[in-house]
Amino acid sequence: MVIQERLVVQDVLTVAQYDLEKAEEIARGAEDLAMGRFLATPLKLNNPTPENFYLAVQSAADRELVDVGGNNKLLESIVVIAPLLGILGTAGGLITTFMTLRNSGADSADSSAVANLILQALISSAAGIAVAVFAYICFRLFVILRARRVDYFSTVGNQLELIYVHLWNDSVQDTSAN
Repeated sequence: MVIQERLVVQDVLTVAQYDLEKAEEIARGAEDLAMGRFLATPLKLNNPTPENFYLAVQSAADRELVDVGGNNKLLESIVVIAPLLGILGTAGGLITTFMTLRNSGADSADSSAVANLILQALISSAAGIAVAVFAYICFRLFVILRARRVDYFSTVGNQLELIYVHLWNDSVQDTSAN
């Protein structure tokens, strides 16, 4: 998918330097890709001013990037909740251990049974922390990937705007020269 998008970007930006209509056709042909929709939106406009072209680029970027990283809320929740569940398990295990000690008497309690109960309590903490660490790593990875995606859209949008402004200025100069 990323390779296809990069090819579409390369084709559209190359062709846009001399033919915006042809660039629009290429972008429309790739509207199944986010980048194709993004590039097609401003190119569909009929002789917009540079300001309107800029607004169309920004609007298209906002629309396409809204879904990128939207599932991070679930990972954020897991990062917060997993250690708390581990602590809850530890507290429950320790309560069970102390109840066993109280009911059987500290002197008669089997030390290996008490050690097993404490071990179970600590395992729940370790599991909760391990899940939280894994979820946090995934969360950070998604944040980094989203930032790269936003940067890429911004770079491509800026390049398209510069091409458009250059062509627009040329057409304004041609019209004023006639």
